[in-house]
Amino acid sequence: MSTTGLILGSGGAALPQLERLPDGLDTPYGQAADGFFRGILAGEELLVLHRHGQPRRHAPHAINYRANLWRLQALGVERLVATYTVGAIAARLLPGDLVVPGQLIDYSWGRAQTFDDSGATHVDFTTPFDAELIAALAAAAQRATVQLAAGGVYGCTQGPRLETAAEIDRMERDGCTLVGMTAMPEAALARELGLPLAPLCIVVNPAAGRGAAAERIDLGALQEASNKGLAKVLAVLREFLGKE
Repeated sequence: MSTTGLILGSGGAALPQLERLPDGLDTPYGQAADGFFRGILAGEELLVLHRHGQPRRHAPHAINYRANLWRLQALGVERLVATYTVGAIAARLLPGDLVVPGQLIDYSWGRAQTFDDSGATHVDFTTPFDAELIAALAAAAQRATVQLAAGGVYGCTQGPRLETAAEIDRMERDGCTLVGMTAMPEAALARELGLPLAPLCIVVNPAAGRGAAAERIDLGALQEASNKGLAKVLAVLREFLGKE
C-alpha cells in the first residue's frame, strides 16, 4: 500500500479533522509552505499539503513548489492527488464539475522547473499525469456516484491576476479547455521525483469572457464552488483509499 499525499489549492472547509505537522519546513530548496497536515480518511493515513499555506498566503507565482514536493517525499508520500481550482474554457464544463485533464500547456514563466539547477536532468513528460492513478480515481468516482469528466487540456498561467478575455481566446485556439495557475511546475517536479500525480480539477467559474453574459468574475462564488467541489474530491478519495 502506498502513502497518499493530497495537495489542496483553494478551499478546505470540507476536510476532516487534521493534525498540523510540527515545524521542519527547511529543505535544500528553501522553505516549504506552512500547510502540512496529517489525517485519516477511510481508515488510511493521508498527508495533506495546502500549497498556498494555511492560512493562505502564497500566491501561485510565489509558491516554492520544489520545497513543497521535496518535503512531501521526505515525509514518505509515494503518490499524489492534487486539486486545482480552474476556470472553464470549454462551454461543456460548468461550475462544480470535477475534471481530470489528460494534458497541459505551460504559460507560466520564471518558476523553478527542476531540482537540478545544472539543467542536465531531462524527464519524459509526454503524458504529464499518471494514467494508472487516474484510472483508479475514475473507478473510485464511479463507486462514489461522483461524475468525473475525463480528458481535456489544462492551461497554466502565471497569475496572480486573472486572465483577459483575449488571453482565454488564445488559449482556446491552442487547445486548452481549462485554465489555472498552479499545475506547473508542480506536475513536472513530481515526475522528476518519481511521484505519480493525478489532477482533480474543480471548475469554479467560466473563464474570462465566457459565460452567458460574460460577467465579471465573482470571487465569493468561486470560493463556494471550490468548497462544493472539494466535498466531491473527498467522496472520491474515501472510495479510493477504502478499496486498498
